[in-house]
Amino acid sequence: MTGTNYDAEFARADALAGLARDLDDLRRAVDPLREVSGRVNDLGRLVGQLADSVAAMTRRPAATPAPSWLLLPADETVVERALSELCAWLHRIFLRYPDGVTALPECWLYHPDVVEELLWLMHAWCAAYQGKGASVQLAGDWHDRQRPGVVRRIRSSAGSCSIERHQTRADWDQRPTGAAAVPGLDAIAAIAEWWATRRDDPAPEPSASPIGAALNGGPHR
Repeated sequence: MTGTNYDAEFARADALAGLARDLDDLRRAVDPLREVSGRVNDLGRLVGQLADSVAAMTRRPAATPAPSWLLLPADETVVERALSELCAWLHRIFLRYPDGVTALPECWLYHPDVVEELLWLMHAWCAAYQGKGASVQLAGDWHDRQRPGVVRRIRSSAGSCSIERHQTRADWDQRPTGAAAVPGLDAIAAIAEWWATRRDDPAPEPSASPIGAALNGGPHR
């Protein structure tokens, strides 16, 4: 090998070595950037997940407020419809539970606080089972907390009451027996008229039940 060729080969080897050193320096400089880029990508994924969650929450329908028996409009039709819907639900759902049957007094319609409790409980059940946001969690809360709580409060406030305590005539002293699946249905119209037009006045006097009248030897007049 001539001196000239040797010098050329040496120059190329030296250049390659320099290039290798430059590449190694570049790799060392880029590696931290790759780590940062990975973190940025992770952060981007988290932001995306958060955006999806927020979008899902905004698409979720707003909670529907339960109507209040205590604040129903002074409209007999509205009041009677609310009672009819509630009675249908009591028959199909609430009175399927033995403690619901024993807790609900036959004079429940004459206790505004009891009607209020049952009305919101019905709407809580509808939200848990039939609403757009229905879920197992809501159903579990209805069974574990809401329904037992309402049963407990009804027993506390009206559990020992009866139709007789709402009657003023001395000879109406027979407790009706063999109550219908939902007691007091014959009082819906009277209660609707009272609550819609004069709820601040005393409740109307209940009429004698057919069974109670039969036990007394016939209807009272």
